[in-house]
Amino acid sequence: MLLPPKDFRRELRRRATPAEKRLWRILRDRRLDGLKVRRQHPVGPYVVDFYCDAAQLAIEIDGGVHADPARAAYDADRTRALAAASIRVLRFSNREVMEQVDVVADAILAAARTPHPVPLPRGEGTP
Repeated sequence: MLLPPKDFRRELRRRATPAEKRLWRILRDRRLDGLKVRRQHPVGPYVVDFYCDAAQLAIEIDGGVHADPARAAYDADRTRALAAASIRVLRFSNREVMEQVDVVADAILAAARTPHPVPLPRGEGTP
């Protein structure tokens, strides 16, 4: 049974993986340098694990299922679609989050602090 979008996101939050829970403890309530981060946030037709609107940054935590070739292809298409909407995507494995959460947090902070160029409309800015 398909859930309505809000109920689906609520269910994803309820069934968060241990890695998602661990990272959320660092990101919630603006704990990471004041960044406002949402979890299981809709972006177009997709739901990203974590999203920081101010930095136009999606953060994905990938478990073993993402190693499947079909899933990897879907993830690549999804990343391209988000990039086309000027959203950067950072991907971390469950293992990285569980074993090196401080390194993951530093990478998120560095990405959020790096200006994200907004692409010009097609045909503008080219000679």
